[in-house]
Amino acid sequence: MLLCSIVATGLNNEIGKDNKLLWHLPADLKFFKSTTMGCPIIMGRKTFESIGRVLPGRKNVIISRNTDLKIEGAEVYPSFEEMMKNCEVEKAFIIGGAEIYKLSMPYVQEIYRTLVK
Repeated sequence: MLLCSIVATGLNNEIGKDNKLLWHLPADLKFFKSTTMGCPIIMGRKTFESIGRVLPGRKNVIISRNTDLKIEGAEVYPSFEEMMKNCEVEKAFIIGGAEIYKLSMPYVQEIYRTLVK
């Protein structure tokens, strides 16, 4: 699997606070949508909750330690390692949050980063 990260960061690598993005960038959201459309997106539970829904046109993969968690329209894995063993796709995007970015770094081959100044 070609594993990519897609992220917008501030100058100090900040990505969010209190489960929210720090900025609203319509052009970057459009880039995010066009880049990830048709590809699986991988996120933690908190990121999913901040989005509030399954994103259409993409396989949504959620990582959560809560083994009882069921989300209609998404695959849920109990760990990043389990997801890597079982998610057989050509290309996928890590979309957050911070813990998932950290866990994925040894496997990520491409990074799509928007630097917000």
